[in-house]
Amino acid sequence: MRRLQIWMELNGSWWENMYQEDFGNMTEGTRNSNDSSSTFIHTSTMSAILVTVYSVAFAGGGIGSIAMSFVLVKMNTLSVTTTAVINLVVVHSLLLFTVPFRLHYYVKKKWVFDMPFCKMVSAMVHIHMYLTFIFYVITLVIRWLIFFQWRDKVEFYRKLHAIGASAAVWVFVMVFVVPLFYFEYGRSGLYNNTTCFKFHKELQHESVKALNYTVIVAVALISCVLLSLQIFILVKVVRKFSTSLCSHQEFWAQVKNLIFIWIIIIWFLPYHLFRAYYIQSDFDQLESYNEVFLSLTALSCLDLLSFVLSGSRFFKQNVGMLHRRLPCC
Repeated sequence: MRRLQIWMELNGSWWENMYQEDFGNMTEGTRNSNDSSSTFIHTSTMSAILVTVYSVAFAGGGIGSIAMSFVLVKMNTLSVTTTAVINLVVVHSLLLFTVPFRLHYYVKKKWVFDMPFCKMVSAMVHIHMYLTFIFYVITLVIRWLIFFQWRDKVEFYRKLHAIGASAAVWVFVMVFVVPLFYFEYGRSGLYNNTTCFKFHKELQHESVKALNYTVIVAVALISCVLLSLQIFILVKVVRKFSTSLCSHQEFWAQVKNLIFIWIIIIWFLPYHLFRAYYIQSDFDQLESYNEVFLSLTALSCLDLLSFVLSGSRFFKQNVGMLHRRLPCC
């Protein structure tokens, strides 16, 4: 009888300890679930990728913006294409201003600034992406109008008109887009002040999902149309100058147009295609991947550096030597 009593006391103590441990684990799990918005979600690998991508964009984009600013001084300021490039420099510069704050967050794994500034930094990546996309489309349409000889040249009559057109774009962004991000972005959930760029709870609303799907479809369709039309133009140019293709400036002008489209397809389209899957999946598990795809859009800042290098004398000399060596040229 004494042995049975001792056995019951020992087992009772074991069951009690196990219950306390399980209850503690459940409490800890609940707390972690409730505080998930206050934790740094990215692994070391994801953080390294984000730091690398934004560092490359910051360095290359900064050099390209500065170099292109000197080139623009010598260009025709009445040209609509030149105006689009000037605005491209501005929007790239605004994004690059916010990049150091992102890098600080990914390295320190803690947001030390206030939440309104976090919203601005987060919104700037999206504003940059879509404004860059719009300026690309404008540039391509103008160049195609000239190619099909619908217009000899597309220029503003006065510099004031160019300034007014640019101001209209930026006023629209400041009056409609920025307030939308500031007041609606991050309104649905409770977000901790030590974390940033984690506003996925907004996607639980059907209206937000519908807006995202609309933008995704629009970007995908426009990209396909641009690529198809450019391929059609290239085929037409190849047939026209088949005997001495590489020596004609028109061919290389269309190749430059194709670069614009490849930037859209390589840096912008993957983010939108992944986001279509991300919206209808588990946000917590895919949030890091969404951030990586979004960071790739910042690499479009390298376009100005590529334009400057492609227009340099060194590049032209080497391309000219290559043309003479190619049998088709």
